[in-house]
Amino acid sequence: MSDALAAEAWAVYRAAECLYDETTVRGAVDRLAGEVTAALAGHNPLLLCPMTGGVVLAGHLLPQLDFPLEFDYIHATRYAGALRGGELTWKVTPTAELAGRHVLIVDDVLDRGITLAALVDFCRREGAASVHSLVLVDKRCRREAAIEADFVGLSTPDRYLFGWGMDYKGYLRNVPGIYAVAEAP
Repeated sequence: MSDALAAEAWAVYRAAECLYDETTVRGAVDRLAGEVTAALAGHNPLLLCPMTGGVVLAGHLLPQLDFPLEFDYIHATRYAGALRGGELTWKVTPTAELAGRHVLIVDDVLDRGITLAALVDFCRREGAASVHSLVLVDKRCRREAAIEADFVGLSTPDRYLFGWGMDYKGYLRNVPGIYAVAEAP
């Protein structure tokens, strides 16, 4: 990426509205860990992290799950650094066997639902015994796919978000809170 894009991302960050600070986000992750433990601890689950957005959440959630589990990743994207989603592009499928497994998809945000619905459908087609989904953020917006997450950390209005895995043109995934891009005056 160019220095100009990095400078643009920095300007967006400085002007953005903090919706949830780091302490609040960490509290939501703690709560999610408890909910997942209660629901899946005895099922030898496979946690499946969609790249790249789910990696920050998965990295904070995994150490809090004190039971046997397997971890893998999947890479399907509609954004590829863009601000609006397009066609779903499959880049990597899991190496772990999904047949007969209890799968938990751990992702950053649920907005229109197209990507999450495709991931859930993929897992079911591969023979998963059950498929659950966990998102850090449920964005209150019109769904284009009929899907809701089983575990939700936080809820936000329908705004362009970044931080905790969510990006702005490939940048700002590392921001320690959840921010909304400032709306034009």
